[in-house]
Amino acid sequence: MSNTLSYDDVVRTLDDLPSLPAVVMELLNSIDQEDVDISVLAKKVSYDQALTAKTLRLANSSLYGLQVKVTTIQQAITYLGFQTTRNLITAAAVTGCFAEGHCPGFDHKAFWRHSIATAACAKVLARQMRFNQDYAFTAGLLHDIGRLVLVSCFPNHYSEAIAYREQHDCTMLDAERSVLGVDHVDAGLALAEHWNFSDTMRLAIGGHHDPEAPGAGFLAAIIHVADAIVHALDLAQVQDDLVPPVSTVAWTALGLDEEVYLQIFRETELQYEEISMVLLT
Repeated sequence: MSNTLSYDDVVRTLDDLPSLPAVVMELLNSIDQEDVDISVLAKKVSYDQALTAKTLRLANSSLYGLQVKVTTIQQAITYLGFQTTRNLITAAAVTGCFAEGHCPGFDHKAFWRHSIATAACAKVLARQMRFNQDYAFTAGLLHDIGRLVLVSCFPNHYSEAIAYREQHDCTMLDAERSVLGVDHVDAGLALAEHWNFSDTMRLAIGGHHDPEAPGAGFLAAIIHVADAIVHALDLAQVQDDLVPPVSTVAWTALGLDEEVYLQIFRETELQYEEISMVLLT
């Protein structure tokens, strides 16, 4: 198809995307650094009032069960820790970053509902696995971010992919590959590179459909399973949504029993409700 895109086409358009606030870029770039001056970053974030308000609403949600009400970013850092607060700021910034309505057939709200639900589920799974819950939450939120790259940079191409999916009753990933020649995993990796995400995030974004790939890492397995659970629970309320095939390797690696999964489903639904009220309003 003459319409197909290459990875380089995607990379070339990344500069046209809306950029995250400078302070958020700084936070993302410092994800693996221990010696960050937290008070300086807290002060910078507080200059962005909308971002601060959203972050604090999230910090005060039942997701974190704080006994006190936090009213400043510095307080959030004190009570939740730097890493958790950084992830909340990232979540608040990214969910407000992309413009809506450029791509016919693409449901922006449903996209974020799915991403938020996956973040909630990944966090619950990570707690069960004694894995870093902050990484899991952020990776769950960003796992499909490449879809927004394609929708923003190539809206007409992406509408064709949406139409193809409806005609062929296939997954969006297959539709993207058939129509565009690249998929949202490729685009997500390109953006992760462009925005200097940590290697941990890149691996999770790159491996969430293929957690069995060599070097994909355990976080990719968590996101993969969370993604499937959220599709099965239909939290994004998408018509004719297909549950993607689940990797036996990833499912077995988590090694959870049915009783635990039922608990995970309940917790995911509860947390999803609360987080989406904060991030989508």
